[in-house]
Amino acid sequence: MKGFVDEQSRALVKLKVGNKLEGIRTEITAWVDTAFNGGLVIPKHIVSELQLAKESSAEAVLADGSLVELETFACFFDWFGKSYETQIVANEGEYALLGTMLLNGHCLIIDYNDQTVELT
Repeated sequence: MKGFVDEQSRALVKLKVGNKLEGIRTEITAWVDTAFNGGLVIPKHIVSELQLAKESSAEAVLADGSLVELETFACFFDWFGKSYETQIVANEGEYALLGTMLLNGHCLIIDYNDQTVELT
């Protein structure tokens, strides 16, 4: 999987997500967040566009130590040639976040000089 480093030094990759296992996928841009040990966080406006099914809510501790309750949704995504179902949380951000849970077992190379991201 290839990505890029943007003008604000964010490592970004493209992911294909949808609301059904065999359904149509929409490509979204995700920010590789090595400080996030979860899987995926998707902005609320994208969750709404994809019509993801709400599952529940979950408590989470943010980087500043504050405790928040986040809505969770069912999401299907393509990852290295296979389709998976996962539970995602929705946020108010601009980009989806890709956490270290999905990086486990892979090699991440971010080259800030060439502005490239490679995930194998």
